[in-house]
Amino acid sequence: MRLTDFDFDLPEKLIATRPVRPRPAARLLHVEGGAMADRQVADLVDILRSGDRLILNNTKVIPARLFGERLRDTRDGSGRAKVEVTLIGPEGQGAWRALARPLRKLAAGDRIEFSEDLAAIVRGKSEGEAVLEFEQSGTDFDAALEAAGKMPLPPYIESRRPADAQDREDYQTVFARESSAVAAPTASLHFDDGLLAALRAKGVMMSEVTLHVGAGTFLPVKVEDVTTHKMHAEWGEVSEAAAAEINATRAQGGRVIAVGTTALRLIESAARSGAVQPWRGETDIFIYPGFKFHATDGLMTNFHLPKSTLLMLVSALMGKGLMDAVYAHAIVERYRFFSYGDASLLIP
Repeated sequence: MRLTDFDFDLPEKLIATRPVRPRPAARLLHVEGGAMADRQVADLVDILRSGDRLILNNTKVIPARLFGERLRDTRDGSGRAKVEVTLIGPEGQGAWRALARPLRKLAAGDRIEFSEDLAAIVRGKSEGEAVLEFEQSGTDFDAALEAAGKMPLPPYIESRRPADAQDREDYQTVFARESSAVAAPTASLHFDDGLLAALRAKGVMMSEVTLHVGAGTFLPVKVEDVTTHKMHAEWGEVSEAAAAEINATRAQGGRVIAVGTTALRLIESAARSGAVQPWRGETDIFIYPGFKFHATDGLMTNFHLPKSTLLMLVSALMGKGLMDAVYAHAIVERYRFFSYGDASLLIP
């Protein structure tokens, strides 16, 4: 498999920069048994069966993008420089790994002030990242970050417009609970409380898992032989209860449908023995054609970037030839792409 096998031409006008409202009004390309149907997310109530189980990622996106001023004592006084920081993962004891622009303007010992209530010391740099140790901790840090930070929109949206107050709501799922993600599980953005209630009334069951989506989800694949690509690691957890629910659903003939590639990658990480086991830790699982699925009967997901690992994942689930046809159909029918775009329901 070559990287170029997963390339396609996408008209720029199909890249969504705002979501559809209400959330379930987004379009849904239903693909099942090789057939395609143009629906809406709200139609999930009619498409899914009683006894099916949705797997929801309850991670919560933090306002991880910060704008601050670097302070450094020099012979000429305090050296000041504007710095933009995106937090990408906690290191423990108040420290975070971060992307910084311009990174070259930071050195160990520098202090960065993001607001009157939020500041950090640069502890070091390595491999294009900085390590920042914040002066605040616990609930004080959470409150200061909430006040000073902006939602970390994907690069393809951020390049078209800055994050604003509306993104605080739009780029967060209605069941977000466990803070630490720096990107949203975007398929889940299509659900609201009304749709969840209607699905439960239909007899569709739900289990929550946690995978803290990292900034690495947007990193491009740089190798032509995709099998040599090294995936970024993300922290996740499948509880004992969730594992038991998933296994029971499959044993009873119900379908396990992951809502989003993050939920799918996590349950498959927990199912490498053949059944889903309670699981906690970092996963760098890479799913591409030839992968053997042990936990997933279907996937709800948005439309993905060309040459991305997520496009490889859906090709592994459905077959590359069918996914080529699905994406060609989506482009002709003007589906909206990427994080704020429309969705697909993929059932092999």
